[in-house]
Amino acid sequence: MPQLKVFSGRANRPLAELICHRLGEPLGRLDIRNFCDGEIWVKFNDNVRGCDVFIIQSTQPPTDNLFELLMCIDAAKRASARKVTAVIPYFGYARQDRKDQPRVAITSKLVANLLTKAGADRIITMDLHAPQIQGFFDIPMDHLYSSVVFVDYLRKKNIPNLAVVSPDIGGIKMARAYAKRLDGELVLIDKRRPAPNQVEVMNIIGNVSGKNVLIVDDLIDTAGTFCNAISALREAGAQTVYGATTHPLLSGNAYDRVNESDVDMLLVCDTIPLKQESSKIEVMTVAGIFAEAIERTFENKSISSLFDVDKDKL
Repeated sequence: MPQLKVFSGRANRPLAELICHRLGEPLGRLDIRNFCDGEIWVKFNDNVRGCDVFIIQSTQPPTDNLFELLMCIDAAKRASARKVTAVIPYFGYARQDRKDQPRVAITSKLVANLLTKAGADRIITMDLHAPQIQGFFDIPMDHLYSSVVFVDYLRKKNIPNLAVVSPDIGGIKMARAYAKRLDGELVLIDKRRPAPNQVEVMNIIGNVSGKNVLIVDDLIDTAGTFCNAISALREAGAQTVYGATTHPLLSGNAYDRVNESDVDMLLVCDTIPLKQESSKIEVMTVAGIFAEAIERTFENKSISSLFDVDKDKL
C-alpha cells in the first residue's frame, strides 16, 4: 500500500499542523523560500516517490499563495509522487465564476485549469462561494461544509427563538439548511450593490422582532454586507445577533467594522488565519473534517457522511 504524506504551504501552516495532529501523521518537510527579487522556490525534503501526497494550502491573497500551491504540485509530480491531492481550505477567486459583465475573465475556471495542468489528481475544498465551480474541474473534487462544526456548536448553545438570516439571495440555500437543523425561522435580506464592495441593505423579508438572529455566509471580505445587515436587523427589533462565516478574509477596515458593530459574536473557521484578534470573533477549527476527508480519500473510502448535515444544499 502506498504511503500517506502530508505537506503544507505557507498560507495556513497552523491548520495543517492541527490536521496532521488529528491524523496522527507528521507534517512533511517542505522547503519554501523567496529569492531577493520575490521569486518562489520549493523543494520536498522528504522522499515522495510512489506516495499519496496531500498538499494543504489556502489560496487567499496575495496570489503568491496560489502560485506556491501550483509549484508544490509540480514539484511533487516531478518527484514521482503516486497521487497528488490539493487540499484547499479556502478556494480563492471563487467569486469570479461567470461573465457578469462584458470583457471580464472567469478566473475561477482559470484557477481550475491551472491546478489540473500543474498535475493535481484531486481537490478537497470547503464552502465554495459558488458550488457550480465543481463543474470547472475535470478531476475529482470533494466539497466539504463547515456547517458540521457550526451546527454542533450552536445546538449546544441552545439559542431560543432563533431566526437564521441570509444576507443576500445567493446564500438562501445555506441559510435554509441551518434553519432546518437548528429549528429556526428563515429570513432573507434583500440588498442592492451600487458598486463593488459597496452594499446598501434595502429590505428584510421575514420577522426578526424580538428574536435571536444568526447571520450565515460563506465568507466575509470587507464586512460591509455583514455590518449593514446587523444594523438593519437591530432596527427591525432583533434581540441578539450572531454571525457564522467559514472564511474570514476580513480585508481593509473589516476588523474595525466588526469591532464597532452591534454583533454579539462572530463565529469563523480557521480556513484562513486571522490577521488580528478580536473579542467579538471566535475561531472554530475545521481540522477534524479535513483530517477525516484526507484519511478516507487515502483509504479509498466514501466521504459522503461528511456531507450529511447539509443534504438540503445538495
